[in-house]
Amino acid sequence: MKITGIILAGGKNLRMGKNKAFLEIKGQRIIDRTKQLFVDLFDEVFLVANSPLDYLDLNLRVVSDLFPGGGALGGIYSGLFHASHSHAFVAACDMPFLNKALISHLSTLSSGYDIVIPKMEDGWQPLHAVYSLKCLPFMEDLLQEKNLKIIDFFPKVKKREVTTEEILPFDPKLASFFNINSPEDLNRIQDFLKNGTSPN
Repeated sequence: MKITGIILAGGKNLRMGKNKAFLEIKGQRIIDRTKQLFVDLFDEVFLVANSPLDYLDLNLRVVSDLFPGGGALGGIYSGLFHASHSHAFVAACDMPFLNKALISHLSTLSSGYDIVIPKMEDGWQPLHAVYSLKCLPFMEDLLQEKNLKIIDFFPKVKKREVTTEEILPFDPKLASFFNINSPEDLNRIQDFLKNGTSPN
């Protein structure tokens, strides 16, 4: 099944103080690694960002938020709105350890479901999930109501939860779900790379 790859790059980066997508991990910008992984996996890839000129060097299509101020929910909605395929895998631009095999596994589960989403001990991972176009009207309802809580439309669609036990064979340290919001997170990433301690 063909799936669109959507990279969300529309955050305000308030805690980090700089564009998280351009942080370098092991000498490579996070956004460059994510782009290459997505291009390898999906035949359609684009960014959702409100500053498209920042990403010109990526040679990727960039779409803007259709609901400015809509947070991550607005970003997912905007990406899905432009997707050519029935399903799209969505990830945030500040996740340095995205796992190709795990993303491929989630994608293969998507037939017959509107959402394929990891559910960890601390809850769902909506910024590392597959969504179908059928989610659009329910997302739009929340956005119109100024409710930006992504999981609030989940009861209205058919979802496939992917448990920690199912994920571990692909990602034993569950590093896929670590994201960088602050300098402290970046320090934990460096510790992880140095001595293998989990960044989560």
